[in-house]
Amino acid sequence: MAAKRAPRVLLTADTVGGVWTYAVELARALAARGVRVAIATMGAPLAPHQRAALADCRAVTVFESSFRLEWMQEPWDDVAAAGEWLLALERDLRPDLVHLNQYAFGALPLRAPKLVVAHSCVASWWRAVHGEPAPASWNVYRERVRQGLAGAAAVAAPTRAMLDALRLEYSWQGPDRVLANGCVPGQFAPAPKQERILAAGRFWDAAKNLQALEQAAPGLPWPVCVAGSAAHPDGGVVQPQAVRFLGELPRMALARELAEAAIYALPARYEPFGLSVLEAALSGCALVLGDIASLREVWGAAARYVSPDDPCALHAALRDLIADPAERARLAAAAQARAQRYTARAMCDAYLACYAEVAPQFATTEEPACA
Repeated sequence: MAAKRAPRVLLTADTVGGVWTYAVELARALAARGVRVAIATMGAPLAPHQRAALADCRAVTVFESSFRLEWMQEPWDDVAAAGEWLLALERDLRPDLVHLNQYAFGALPLRAPKLVVAHSCVASWWRAVHGEPAPASWNVYRERVRQGLAGAAAVAAPTRAMLDALRLEYSWQGPDRVLANGCVPGQFAPAPKQERILAAGRFWDAAKNLQALEQAAPGLPWPVCVAGSAAHPDGGVVQPQAVRFLGELPRMALARELAEAAIYALPARYEPFGLSVLEAALSGCALVLGDIASLREVWGAAARYVSPDDPCALHAALRDLIADPAERARLAAAAQARAQRYTARAMCDAYLACYAEVAPQFATTEEPACA
């Protein structure tokens, strides 16, 4: 009797931000449930540490490209070429479902059902950062997002706040679902805490608002360390001055920094979920976060919130936590407890249920395929 064919998913990922980390976590979890995963990357060539993240997982295959992403400047020739590439991959791989982490590809004439997952978007980013709608120069992008959402069999996002943003920015009225991000808890754990504040993210991204730490750091009794990229993918470099800049770190090196940091600060203006916050919570950090709907949705009472527009309030919140070890410990414990709901297993269960709604091949799973 022929063995049952393992269900297959073609998953797109960019290599520039947190979507790559999310894609790796989900791919490994799906592989452990008997799903064959092909990841199509774009945005930039894989870094060595990114390539190594799936080297031991035979059920996951990576197809690499460096096509420009839809949110970059003048991307549409690359987006068109990437679409042709995805169509060819689908013909060769014959997936049962195509999981798209970009919008424009939702309009492609793919044969398999399409799930579009909204991790962020330019229009909601612009509104959060600038306090007004994105200008008309982004109208082509807006229309491509609308077309991609309309072409999807299912649409999801890691928070209700992000789904609400899609409805506001694109007048989208389709059904949706919240599929929270997750990670493997054992990869992040506390170590003896040092007198140190840590932040992680793209320093050039105004949405992450890490430059607020430049204003808040002077006068604090503890150093503020920032891990991430200072080089914008469209050119230009931001040079941090008042914080200790660690640069881009491989994930395990970042895990060591998180393990030792007593406080994790992300005064974000825009953060549809925030994997770095989840990793910090698992690492036993007290959380100081931007007071925005998505972060409150994920972290509830397990964090201290400050206005992204108020570096003085950020300074005060950090100073107060430095001076209050009992409150730091309470917040850290609350964050660790809250983080247990955002595991890679829970994420995988939710995605498999979503996949099965549009592709019945995913209704059952098999034995682990990845150690």
